[in-house]
Amino acid sequence: MAEVPSVDMTGRTCMVTGASSGIGKATAIGLARMGADLVLVCRDRGRGEDAAEEISDQAGSGFVELLIADLGVQSQIRRLAEGLLSTSRPLHVLVNNAGVTINDRSETEDGIETTFAINHLGPFLLTNLLLDRIKESAPSRVVTVSSVAHKFGSGMNFEDINSEQNYGGLRVYGRSKLANILFTRELARRLEGTDVTANSLHPGSVASNFGQNNGGFLRPLIRLMAPMMKSPEKGAQTSIFLASSPEVQSVSGAYFVNCKEQTPGRAATDEADAKRLWDLSTEMTSL
Repeated sequence: MAEVPSVDMTGRTCMVTGASSGIGKATAIGLARMGADLVLVCRDRGRGEDAAEEISDQAGSGFVELLIADLGVQSQIRRLAEGLLSTSRPLHVLVNNAGVTINDRSETEDGIETTFAINHLGPFLLTNLLLDRIKESAPSRVVTVSSVAHKFGSGMNFEDINSEQNYGGLRVYGRSKLANILFTRELARRLEGTDVTANSLHPGSVASNFGQNNGGFLRPLIRLMAPMMKSPEKGAQTSIFLASSPEVQSVSGAYFVNCKEQTPGRAATDEADAKRLWDLSTEMTSL
């Protein structure tokens, strides 16, 4: 995949979640080098401070702010949004990048299965809480990192959305990535006429610390495949492209791979499921 051409992002404010490592940090560095002001969202303060310092050094100029939140905890997401909204800072780009894959089922303190909570409900809630500011800052963009794993399984299981009856780490991860695309498509529909776009993407198989918190078969499998995977910098290219390129300034509701629009799996194009997921997510986040 060719390098994404540099675009002048001076004066544009971009929020990147999961920015302390991997694709998130590489995305933030790429946007900072284009002149963007950065708001980094990280779960761990120490790692976040290290990333913010590295991004500032790499960019050479521009504004870098660190906000701390666990995107699996809805109260922390609300505090995060309130912190940004209490300022007059615009928000031109939101990159929903943070994500996890977990072998063994667990729940957040909100009583929601962790993978679904972090990978889907986190970006759903954060985006909606910041949406008025994003609209005020238009032209603006919402970019959500999904995965080809959205094709795993047989679509959304609305009857067991919390995966209490039948849990499989990769299957649940795949459904959360399917939810990312359905969310993006419904968001794009709701944003028609606002000069705000919403797109999702598959970054490719990236050699990062993603999934390294797992035991079982997944951790050694990821390590075994690492030599064949993209670097985080290459994996971040499509996120950077969707956040900055004039080529996609009027494209919305689409799914991209290697900076090219592609058709996602059939389950990801179900408009009824997209609306049903939106309504259910609204209930689960008390919006």
